[in-house]
Amino acid sequence: MEYESTVKMKSKVAEDVAYRIVRMSFGRRIELTRRVRELASRLGFLEAGDTPEERLEAAAIANEIERLYLEWGLCGIEGLTIDGKPATPELLITCGPEDLCREIVEAIKAECGLSEEERKN
Repeated sequence: MEYESTVKMKSKVAEDVAYRIVRMSFGRRIELTRRVRELASRLGFLEAGDTPEERLEAAAIANEIERLYLEWGLCGIEGLTIDGKPATPELLITCGPEDLCREIVEAIKAECGLSEEERKN
């Protein structure tokens, strides 16, 4: 049996760009759950709030969770340069196109087998 622990995908929002994300494994699921758990519980609490400060903090935490997914699940990116440099996962996160980041986060969540409700976080 041959098993690839990553999967390569072509971008839908950036022509000629492809990226490689991790496939879910038992160990990766444990690691991801551990990393997301605290942020997700804080997010749920703040989303229930009704003040502008709570909503703003909830949005900030939701973005932190998205970044965590990218850092955890994105292995590499091809066909993209940012400021004249070949894109790396770190460079994409800090300086790259937001729509591409969001597409990759959704692909990572789908690869994890998350439900639609879980993907919202």
